[in-house]
Amino acid sequence: MSAHQYDHGHTVAGWVGCGIATVGAGVAGLGVCTVSGALIAGGVAIGVVSLLVTWALHLSGWGKGPGVRPRAEWGWRVRDSAAPGGHQECLGCRLAGRGRGRGASAVVPVMPAQRESEPETVGAAGADSVR
Repeated sequence: MSAHQYDHGHTVAGWVGCGIATVGAGVAGLGVCTVSGALIAGGVAIGVVSLLVTWALHLSGWGKGPGVRPRAEWGWRVRDSAAPGGHQECLGCRLAGRGRGRGASAVVPVMPAQRESEPETVGAAGADSVR
């Protein structure tokens, strides 16, 4: 089990995209230090490639949509089960033509009602409980 109790969004798409973007920033920085327009342009091009690779990995299920994932999908090597249909609030999915047409027919999770006088129980907290 992980040391943290919250989904921080560690995904294959995030790690790969960050790694490629770091290389691009290093190349662009080297271009600034050596006053080389070709290296600066190369670094920017690598940055664009990192965006495209991250987007492709996200669409193939190796990223995550906005919000918290189910606890079973918190591991960074677990594919996102909602990726094929698209994430409703995700710009990347909307740009790819996914996640549209859900509108009012979308299934919205409903939390159980709780009276103000009742304390929140571990069962009601769900994934935030410490095991």
